Amino acid sequence: MSLLVVGSVAFDDVRTPFGEAKGVLGGSATYFSIAASFFTDVNLVAVVGDDFPDECVELFRDHRVNIEGLERRAGETFRWSGEYGFDLNATTLATHLNVFETFDPKIPESYRTCPYVFLANIDPVLQLRVLEQMEAPELVACDTMNFWIEGKPDELTDTLRHVDILAVNDSEARELGRQANIYQAAQAILAMGPSGLIIKRGEYGALMFNDDTVFAAPAYPLETVFDPTGAGDSFAGGFMGYLANVGNVTDDTIRQAIIMGSVMASFNVEAFSLDRLRGVTYDEIHDRFRAFRRLVHFEDLDPDEFVHFRLGS
Repeated sequence: MSLLVVGSVAFDDVRTPFGEAKGVLGGSATYFSIAASFFTDVNLVAVVGDDFPDECVELFRDHRVNIEGLERRAGETFRWSGEYGFDLNATTLATHLNVFETFDPKIPESYRTCPYVFLANIDPVLQLRVLEQMEAPELVACDTMNFWIEGKPDELTDTLRHVDILAVNDSEARELGRQANIYQAAQAILAMGPSGLIIKRGEYGALMFNDDTVFAAPAYPLETVFDPTGAGDSFAGGFMGYLANVGNVTDDTIRQAIIMGSVMASFNVEAFSLDRLRGVTYDEIHDRFRAFRRLVHFEDLDPDEFVHFRLGS
């Protein structure tokens, strides 16, 4: 099934302890689209300036991402500059919204029946405006951040009433749920409307909460992490792309999708920008998915072999 993503396309300047990259392709919708394109047809809605080069457009086309909704305007493309320390937490050095500042998503007619929708990290007012242009999607997921949680709490709450799955990091979950305890924060967020909540925890993996269960996925242990930029968006792309591929949203497929999201995020961080993700193969994806299974597999306790031991007896 086809998948719609609405978000940013940007140029990034990134510095990490392992190197530096300037003017590389980035943006939430970019990472999401390329990650999801391995699993399903992706329809992109974003805005770029007249400085956006043809080779970047070709990257989307090479991955069969539909760019009918990629608007080009006079001006410069959104630019972000950031730095990571050894803890791999980002410090923003500069943000120039440029043409993205007045982004008003217009959903092409051919996109409006997409059954799967992902609203990347944009103004919650715009997220809701996107949904108003859609025709009864089967699954809607969205991302947000502290900026919107603090600056537009009422608008964000309105949007969450129309969302099936919310994806945020642990600090955002605590702030949105107004609870220090992550489980209590998750329950408060689920009461706002979403039926599912994914908490992205970086090098510690991800948690999935719904009304009935909690699922924990590890992060893949990597020897080399070059650039965490876009990891969360790559996770979301793998997650939503997989669900759109199987076309069936159950507890089992959601758990598989979380692992697939973790797989795509693990590839993304192995190089700057999209350098690793753009060249990954299906065999590599499948091998790493199976490696995730081995990370958490263990045999059940055999009560006949377990020795009951009590101190002092």
